[in-house]
Amino acid sequence: MITEWITEWIKEVLTGGIIANLSGMFDSVNEKVADVAGQVGMTSSAWNSSIYSMIHNLSETVVLPIAGVILAFVMTLELVQIITDKNNFHEIESAVFFKWIFKTACAILIVTNTWNIVMGIFDVAQGVVNNAGGVIVADTSIDITSVAADLETRLMEMDIGPLIGLWFQSLFVGVTMWALTICIFIIVYGRMVEIYIVTSVAPIPMATMLGKEWGGMGQNYLRSLLALAFQAFFIIICVAIYAVLVQNIAVDTDISKAIWTCMGYTVLLCFCLFKTGNMAKSVFNAH
Repeated sequence: MITEWITEWIKEVLTGGIIANLSGMFDSVNEKVADVAGQVGMTSSAWNSSIYSMIHNLSETVVLPIAGVILAFVMTLELVQIITDKNNFHEIESAVFFKWIFKTACAILIVTNTWNIVMGIFDVAQGVVNNAGGVIVADTSIDITSVAADLETRLMEMDIGPLIGLWFQSLFVGVTMWALTICIFIIVYGRMVEIYIVTSVAPIPMATMLGKEWGGMGQNYLRSLLALAFQAFFIIICVAIYAVLVQNIAVDTDISKAIWTCMGYTVLLCFCLFKTGNMAKSVFNAH
């Protein structure tokens, strides 16, 4: 009698601990995953207006004058190359100089409007992201205790040994989910910080855009901007795939399997989110 009472008491303690672990296990992950679509759907000005204003001011007052000097050097080098390409100065047609003047004027126009060009690229990408988010992102929340029918009853029917093992599993997975939450935070917020850093020096690579020798720098910078902007689209797709996966978890027979499956899908989400940057650069041939 006493043995049965102790056994039941141990089962109640373990069952309560398991249910408590499962109830709050995915709360932080659910919150972060749900927040991903909102975060990547924001423009840089809406995400943090104070940082946006600081970067804009820094780009216009500090970086732009340096870009002007680089532009003067690049276009002067371009003019020298035009002259030296001919063996005899008299062979140079006047149209070549008009072409150089037109190219220089276009380069000046690009540099002076760099901020508008860069923000325009991100605005276009954000429009695509917001449209995609409204179409494909579904419910990404995970709550094992709600989808597992009669969880407490099923746990009380188990022996003490399996219950102890399941309690350790739920505890370990809970700690792991906190680590995954931090990973999701780093990926999403790190991308926004990268956007601010990259856009702060935009006038310098844009100053080389129309140069024959230096043009590759500006072109690669534009490809990098496109990759960084459309990385948000890839993030939205990853979250949408994750939403479909977690909604189809079968937990009718094996609670342990459900726990590890949920964690596995979340690990897969983090891995894919980390890969979105490289995938975007590969698509736009940026390096």
